[in-house]
Amino acid sequence: MQALGFEVLWKGKNFARLMGGLWVALRISLIAVGISLVAGVLMGALMTRKNPIIKAITRLYLETVRIMPQMVLLFLAFFGTTRWFGWNLNGETASIIVFALWGTAEMGDLVRGALESIPRHQYESAAALGLDGKQSFLYVILPQTLRRLLPQVINLITRMIKTTSLVLMIGVVEMLKVAQQIIEANRMKVPNAAFGVYLTVLVLYFLACWPVSLLAKALEKRWS
Repeated sequence: MQALGFEVLWKGKNFARLMGGLWVALRISLIAVGISLVAGVLMGALMTRKNPIIKAITRLYLETVRIMPQMVLLFLAFFGTTRWFGWNLNGETASIIVFALWGTAEMGDLVRGALESIPRHQYESAAALGLDGKQSFLYVILPQTLRRLLPQVINLITRMIKTTSLVLMIGVVEMLKVAQQIIEANRMKVPNAAFGVYLTVLVLYFLACWPVSLLAKALEKRWS
């Protein structure tokens, strides 16, 4: 066990610090996911509108956010805007903003695709039942859309949780940053600390994402 470097996790408060870093990563991702789900549904609905101005604006936003790497967006939000606008934006807030923008773009495109995949006769059937446009969307179209979205949304959530490891580049002390600090502090005494610490990080990320997958399977089974 000693040769693998796991023992450094039990020195002092190292494991507690690692769990605290995991909570920071989960807090950033969960807040961003919550914002993305709501804003993404609205954006996806807008993207299906026939208005050319709305379609052009949403398409520009989508392509800009999707093409630009998340690392660049983080640097732009944290280093660029703070100097340009002169505000005091901490790393965690900047991370939430960036991941919310990214998640909204991804979610919006998923919602657009799901809405456009609904057969036209579903809209006609809702109208035949006397439902207006709002009622048709809420009670007929949206439930079908959510079922089609579930696998892609789960994939987006897990991607967002894992991608939060990038926030260490702007000084946010999340799990990967704590792992690096533990390894550096024990490099001389425990040369193999990197293996044990990073393997523990891998397991913790798996345990964080696994319940989301289990929830998705349970919902799919219930809805089927």
